[in-house]
This record gives sequence, structure tokens and C-alpha cells, in this order.
Amino acid sequence: MSKTHDADVAFIQALAELLRSNDLTELQVKRDYGQDDSLNVRVSRKMEQQVVQVAPSAAPAVAAPAPAAAPAPAAAAAGEAEDPAQAPGAVTSPMVGTAYLQAEPGSPAFVKVGDKVEEGQTLLIVEAMKTMNQIPSPRGGTVKRILVEDGAPVEFGAPLMIVE
Repeated sequence: MSKTHDADVAFIQALAELLRSNDLTELQVKRDYGQDDSLNVRVSRKMEQQVVQVAPSAAPAVAAPAPAAAPAPAAAAAGEAEDPAQAPGAVTSPMVGTAYLQAEPGSPAFVKVGDKVEEGQTLLIVEAMKTMNQIPSPRGGTVKRILVEDGAPVEFGAPLMIVE
């Protein structure tokens, strides 16, 4: 084995440990050694996904964490799909980060359950690496469910909202 290969193996093992110790589901890294010489590594693991539904209310979303957990069993009992990511109108996270339902604390939420939205309208923000990424509606319709709390961490592909 060459020195570079030994270092790459140690690097990959360190990434796997970082994944476990920080309870992450995926890491992707590109390491450049020089012109036309690089290492692309993607380390991932499958985790059980938890979904929390935020109940619609006049209060800001930040004030609603306690009642937010209650509607989830009721939704399952109502016969809705168990996995919201598989729902026809699911809007999923394009990245790992932190979801924000409003532009800044104290400001109104981008959307509420029942709001009519247009294709391209901002639904929420996902902060990743200190960058605020607006998540647009992929289609026009009505916001049926909001599946994340304000300030909650989200994974790549996690369902954020249902827009039908």
C-alpha cells in the first residue's frame, strides 16, 4: 500500500466515526491532491426518521412545540399515508441543515396550513453551512401539512411539507 492509500483509509475511517459520533446520516467530501488527482468519499447510514406535524395556530410556530406532537397519531388514525415522504404532494429537503419557517425570529411564517401557494413561492428556509437556502414550492396548490418545527434539524430527503 502507498502512503496516500493508507492516509485515505484512515481519512474514511475518521469520516465514519464522525458520522456515528454526531448522529449524522450522510457525509460527502472531495479531497483534492493536485491536478487530475482527487478522492471523492460519500459515507452514509440509514436511520429511522421522525416526523413532527405542526398544528396550525395564530401563535408563532416557535411557541407551538408541545401541541405539535399530538396531531401525528390522529393523522395516522385518519388513514393518511404513514410515510409523508411518499405522499403525492410531499416537499422534501434538498440538503442537510436547519429548517426555519420564517425569515427571522418574530416575523410571520412564510406559509401556514391552508395557505394557497404558487409554484416557486418560498415555503421555508434550510440553513446549511451558514447559508440560508430558500425552499420553493415545486407546484401550485394548498399547504396541507407542515411536517417540521421551526429551528428543527432536517436530513436530505426528509419531508418538510405537503402541498397539494
